[in-house]
Amino acid sequence: MAPDLLRRLAAEALGTGFLVATVVGSGIMADRLTDDVALALLCNTLPTGAILVVLITLLGPLSGAHLNPAVTLVFALRREIDGGAAAAYAVAQVVGGIAGTLAAHAMFDLPLLQASATLRTGAPQWLAEGIAAFGLVFTILAGLRFRSDAIPWLVGLYITAAYWFTASTSFANPAVAIARAFTDTFAGIRPADLPGFIVAEFAGALLAMILAAWMLAEPRKTLETRPAE
Repeated sequence: MAPDLLRRLAAEALGTGFLVATVVGSGIMADRLTDDVALALLCNTLPTGAILVVLITLLGPLSGAHLNPAVTLVFALRREIDGGAAAAYAVAQVVGGIAGTLAAHAMFDLPLLQASATLRTGAPQWLAEGIAAFGLVFTILAGLRFRSDAIPWLVGLYITAAYWFTASTSFANPAVAIARAFTDTFAGIRPADLPGFIVAEFAGALLAMILAAWMLAEPRKTLETRPAE
């Protein structure tokens, strides 16, 4: 039997919390250890990709390990999760993400409540987020179609790569974006810049769903005609 909704919501909140704690915490640690921005980004990237492999492997059997409202929306539109549960998933993801930010601040002895001042806006950043979310959702859907057992690694490796090929460093997740607005550290984003990121992330996810529905569709079986006797 599938876990009940409460356990699934707990898995989504816990997973998103650990994901954000990893993103924010590794960013703080990197910023303290080096003044080299490129090295700091690398130190932020590797833990994020690694924790995604762990979280999706362990929590996938419980909740699907969406950890991302854009992913949840796609599965709701595919009728693989009902609308009420999807809305509850999104709330759990946002709450868990904010809790992850607060936990990272507590571990590094920083003020718990902060508002980011990091400027992240403009068409190139929004395009980057749309592409990041598109690639993430397409990776998940293609993984489900061809290699479901490899999805934890596929997602972890995709995000690791997307940190470096996108101008936005690949948030690709509205819940993570919201949570990162609450930290004025290496990983932060100004609250005023959230709407552009969130719209771009949902748009990229929906485009990926549309393309995947066509590209990854099962081939139609053709009826073989019997030769005339």
